[in-house]
Amino acid sequence: MRKSHPVRRAVLATAATVSGIVLLLTLKPGSDQGPADAAGVVPPAAAQSPQGGAQAIANGTVTGDAADTQYGAVQVRLTVSGGKITKAEAVQSPKGGQSDQINAAAVPRLNQAAVAAQSSEIDAVSGATYTSAGYKKSLQSALDKARAAGAAEGGGQDGAGSAQALGDGTVTGDAAQTQYGAVQVRLTVSGGKITKAEAVQSPKGGQSDQINAAAVPRLNQAAVAAQSSEIDAVSGATYTSTGYKKSLQSALDKAKAAQAAESGGGSTGDGSAGSGPGGGGESAPASLEDGTVTGDAVRTDYGAVQVRITVEGGKITRAEAVQAPKGGQSDRVTNQSVPRLNQAVVKTGGADVDAVSGATYTSAGYKKSLQSALDKAGG
Repeated sequence: MRKSHPVRRAVLATAATVSGIVLLLTLKPGSDQGPADAAGVVPPAAAQSPQGGAQAIANGTVTGDAADTQYGAVQVRLTVSGGKITKAEAVQSPKGGQSDQINAAAVPRLNQAAVAAQSSEIDAVSGATYTSAGYKKSLQSALDKARAAGAAEGGGQDGAGSAQALGDGTVTGDAAQTQYGAVQVRLTVSGGKITKAEAVQSPKGGQSDQINAAAVPRLNQAAVAAQSSEIDAVSGATYTSTGYKKSLQSALDKAKAAQAAESGGGSTGDGSAGSGPGGGGESAPASLEDGTVTGDAVRTDYGAVQVRITVEGGKITRAEAVQAPKGGQSDRVTNQSVPRLNQAVVKTGGADVDAVSGATYTSAGYKKSLQSALDKAGG
C-alpha cells in the first residue's frame, strides 16, 4: 500500500525527471561553449594588443598635444626605447592655489601608471579628476604620434636611431617664455650627436643671475649626456629648467627635420669632405656666400652688440664687432673680450664660440648677432 501511495509516486516521478534533466545537460554537446570559450580568448588577445602597439612606437621623445582642463592645460611627453615607454612626464599641468598641492601628488602617480600600462588606459587619481582626464588625453595624443612615427620609420627597434636622425650643424630652439624671462637653447650636433648645448637666453636680473649661473651649466651638461630633452630640472631653478627643456625640444625637432630634409646623409661622417652637401658638419662653412654681411644689432643690459663677418671661399676670414657696450667698465671689458670673440669665430668657422669670462652679456649679444650674420650669409 505504501509503495503505491500517490504522494510517494509523485516524489519519485519528480526525482526521476530532475535526474533525467541533469543527465541530458551533462551529455548535451558543447555547442554553446564555443561563444563562451571565444569570449574567454578575446581578453588575452586584447591584453596583448597594447604590447603589439608598444612595439610599433618609434624610439625617441614625443610630446602630446596640450589638453585644456577647467584648471589649466596638461601636456605629456613620452620617452620610448626598444618600442616601449620608458618615461612619462607632464611638461604642463595646472598651477596655482590648490592645484600645486594636488598635482605634486597626482602627476608622479600618473607618470608611473603610463609607464606601467604602456597605454593611456590608466586610472584617474582620486582628487585630481580634471588633471587625470587631461593627462590621459595628452598621453593618447603622444602615443598616436609615436605610433605614426614608428609606421613612417618602418621599424623603430634601433634605439640609436633618434640620435643619428639629428642633422649636423648648429640649431637654435624657439625661445620659451617663463615667469622670470625667456629661455632659448642652441645645440651643436656632430656625427648625429649633440656635442654642445648652451642657453643663449635665460632669465636675468636680481636672484635670477645667481640661480642661472649655477643652473644653466648643469642643464647644458645634462642635455649633452642625455642626447635628448629628458633631463632633470635643477633644484631651485624650476622655471628656468622647464623653459630650457621646452626650447631644447624645439631645437631637437629642428635638427631632426633638417636631417630628414638632407635625405639622411649625416650618418656617414667621413664622406662629408668629398661628397659636398648632405655630408657632416664640415658642409656648414662651405654653404656661406662670399662677401661681407652684418648681423642684427642685439641689445644687452650694457648696450648693443653687432657683428660683421667677411666670407671668402665659403669660410669666415674675419669677424668684427661694429657695435659693443661702451662707457665706464664696459670699455675695459669690451677691449679684452671682443678680440677674443673675433678670433674664436674665425677659428671655429661658426657661432659655436665660448663666452668670455667676465663678459657674459657682451658674449651673449655677440653670439646672437653673429648667428644673425651667419643666417644672412646662408649658414
